[in-house]
Amino acid sequence: MKKNNLANQPLQLLGGISVRKFLSTYWQKKPLLIRQAIPGFTGVTGLSSRQEMLQWVCEDEVESRLIEQVKGAWKLTRSPLPKNVQKRARTSPWTVLLQGVNTLLPEGDALMRQFNFIPSTRLDDLMVSYATDGGSVGPHFDSYDVFLLQGMGERHWQISAQKNLDIIEGAPLRILKQFKTQHEWVLEPGDMLYLPPKYAHHGVAQGECMTFSIGFRAPAHEEIASHFLNHIQDNLCIDGRYADPDLSIQKHPAEISADMLDKVERVLKKIQWKRADVAEFIGCYLTEPKAHIFFDVPEQPLSPARFRQKIGKTGIKLDLRTQMLFHKDRVFLNGEPYVATRDDLAWLKALADHRMLPSLKPCSDAAEAVLYEWYCDGFLHP
Repeated sequence: MKKNNLANQPLQLLGGISVRKFLSTYWQKKPLLIRQAIPGFTGVTGLSSRQEMLQWVCEDEVESRLIEQVKGAWKLTRSPLPKNVQKRARTSPWTVLLQGVNTLLPEGDALMRQFNFIPSTRLDDLMVSYATDGGSVGPHFDSYDVFLLQGMGERHWQISAQKNLDIIEGAPLRILKQFKTQHEWVLEPGDMLYLPPKYAHHGVAQGECMTFSIGFRAPAHEEIASHFLNHIQDNLCIDGRYADPDLSIQKHPAEISADMLDKVERVLKKIQWKRADVAEFIGCYLTEPKAHIFFDVPEQPLSPARFRQKIGKTGIKLDLRTQMLFHKDRVFLNGEPYVATRDDLAWLKALADHRMLPSLKPCSDAAEAVLYEWYCDGFLHP
């Protein structure tokens, strides 16, 4: 009942409509323009100016891109970006994109968590775009839902529900061949635009500006199937070996016989899975860290006894880069499953939901051991 009440409450972040209304009317259906979704918003601490942005995008371990428009042509430079990026791109409109801000800054993670009315299984990351006057990434579409929250400055948005999504061949970016504007607005600091998947849009900076994009995961079916088959392969155990004691003489030695096909088909039919296998795959797949993510282990880790004492007083919090989900009695953290006891499950679920616990009551020896292991791996901190 309490959950339903929250779902029906109007949210300023959604322009005064409820989560239930947003999901039923707009989510994956049509755009929504929200004026002053976050009043006075100009950015997050540590990332609200050009200087701070350029410091981040030149770091070696971040995922960033530089997009320039030079004499009508598009130019793309991927991370790591050169330290003199600002000087190189001074003569033409340019944009820098910084991915995974939620894994870099606590304030970035806190901003993304404001959108947890969408399940964590669908949230992907927070990206920030900085552009000089006239800067853009061109008319394009995304294959996933996105909230475009305006920070510093202003950006002129044009959108279209066009069906023609053909892109320019050979371009370094997925730029639409044709773009026909149907609606357009100028977004100021704190304004936000929601767009469903495959909705064409084009944003151009009016003066220098920063836009914060909250993106969602929408893997292609082929990607899901491919990763699932890899998961099945890693856990596959089928006994036996091909044999044909009833082998008969063939007219054509090079022919694949019907008998061989029957035998191999019977072997392949042994490859089966249950719903629990799918759940385990999803948990591991969705929490697997991205390729550029690395964790910092503590230089002088606490002893197990000191760790136990500290988390009893101050609690624990997940590292910004850590992903944690659960299903029934299984907890998934950074691509690895953990089976929780009934006594430990409640607080592990709370940790996954809230990403921190202010204090941790006594837990089982097994849970304490795995918490300490996660701490030593840099996955969480006391």
